[in-house]
Amino acid sequence: MAVTTAKEAILYRMVMPEHICPFGLKARDLLRREGFAVDDRWLRTHEETDAFKVEHGVKTTPQTFIAGERVGGYDDLRRYLGKPVRDPDAVTYRPVVAVFAVAALMALAASWAANGALLTVDAAERFIAFSMCILALLKLQDLESFSNMFLNYDLLAGRFVPYSYVYPFAELLAGVLMAAGALMWLSVPVALLIGGVGAISVFKAVYIDRRTLKCACVGGGSNVPLGFVSLTENVMMIAMALWMLPRHY
Repeated sequence: MAVTTAKEAILYRMVMPEHICPFGLKARDLLRREGFAVDDRWLRTHEETDAFKVEHGVKTTPQTFIAGERVGGYDDLRRYLGKPVRDPDAVTYRPVVAVFAVAALMALAASWAANGALLTVDAAERFIAFSMCILALLKLQDLESFSNMFLNYDLLAGRFVPYSYVYPFAELLAGVLMAAGALMWLSVPVALLIGGVGAISVFKAVYIDRRTLKCACVGGGSNVPLGFVSLTENVMMIAMALWMLPRHY
C-alpha cells in the first residue's frame, strides 16, 4: 500500500455491470466534498471483491484508505471525518414531520387552486384528509409489518385480528372521500370508528399501562415512539369527522 498525504484517499468500491455500490458513491462524494483527491479503484467482479476482502481482512466494501491506513466503510469514514452516523435503531419523528409537511403543502396548493387563497377552512380540511391518505399509504407499503406492530396495542385488533389488515384501507377510504367531499355518510362513521378506537388504545397503552412501544402510524418499519403522534393522528380523524357531521347529515 503506497503512503498517501493527508488530503489524498484511496477508495475501493464495487463497480460491476449488474451492481454499483451506493455506499461507494457516497464515500467518493463525501471525500471529494471534504477536499480529498480520490484514487478511485473499482472492484469489477465478485471474485476480485472477495479477494480484496480476504487480503485486507474485511467483510464489506467500500473501503477507504487515508495516509496509508485503512479507515473502513462508509459509516467509518463519516466517523473519521467527524460526521454524524445514523443509528438505525434510534427513535425519530422525522417520518411524521415529513408526512404532515407534505400534507400541508398539498392542502395549501389545493386551496389556492380551488379558492385563490391559501389559509382557508378548505385548506384545513384537506390537510387532515391528505394526512390520512399519506399515512394509509405508508401502512400499505408493508401491510404485514404494520399488522404485527399494530397488534401490540390496538384494542380492537387484539380481539379481532383481521381489523389490523382492514385499518389502513379504512383510513385511506375515509381520507379520499373527505378530500373529495363525497359519501360523507360512509367516511364520517369510518373515521369516528377507527379514530375513536385508536385514540383509546394509544391512551391506554401509553398513559395508563405505561408501555414503551413503537408507533405503527407511519408503517411497520418505523422507529417513531407510540404516544403523542399516534394519538394526534386519531384525534385528527375524530375532529374531522365531527366537523363534517353537521355539514353533511
